[in-house]
Amino acid sequence: MSLTLYFLRHGQTAYSKTGGYCGRPENDPGLTPEGIQMAIAFAKTYGDLPWKAVYVSPLHRTIQTATPVCERAGISMELRDGLKEIAYGSWEGKHPQVLYQEDHDLYVRWLTDPAWTAPPGGERGIDIARRTSQVLEEIEQKYCEGNILIVSHKATIRIMLCGLMGIDVGRYRDRFAMPVAGLSIVEMGERGPLFHVIGDRSHLDSYLRSLPCT
Repeated sequence: MSLTLYFLRHGQTAYSKTGGYCGRPENDPGLTPEGIQMAIAFAKTYGDLPWKAVYVSPLHRTIQTATPVCERAGISMELRDGLKEIAYGSWEGKHPQVLYQEDHDLYVRWLTDPAWTAPPGGERGIDIARRTSQVLEEIEQKYCEGNILIVSHKATIRIMLCGLMGIDVGRYRDRFAMPVAGLSIVEMGERGPLFHVIGDRSHLDSYLRSLPCT
């Protein structure tokens, strides 16, 4: 049996409905009622898998997302700061249209090269890659087989997947779609990571899948 990583993005929040930027605890919305339904739906589908561990970003929306599956599986969460969303600095709480007007040059540069460009007071893509790699290394050192659930955020998961696939971190937006409550599954085999699923939402009903998922 090999080690298999399940990457789950948190359920819907008010910001994911509108595309606003929210990264850190001071700007940490909870799930919407629909987001809670997404978390419950995931637990119903995947809660009975034999989980070895559940690693979770310590933000409110990810803890809420992980709670139903942990309760069903009878397993405690492992909270890791390395799994937090990108820190957006002074851009926290703002929307793309606003930033395009207020901070145009830097915003366009960040969109073009997010690996090496940070929002004012925020993080670069390579910073996120560095801290998430430490969590993944911890998991691989502790577990040689079994199922590990990682509940995190849109940019963070995409950057982790880039690292596993050997893709330039600066292309994380261009290579992976990651809708709310989307699940990606990676088997860590002898020949390296084998991707089985990217951003799957088949555990959601048709109504939940129809909702905005930025």
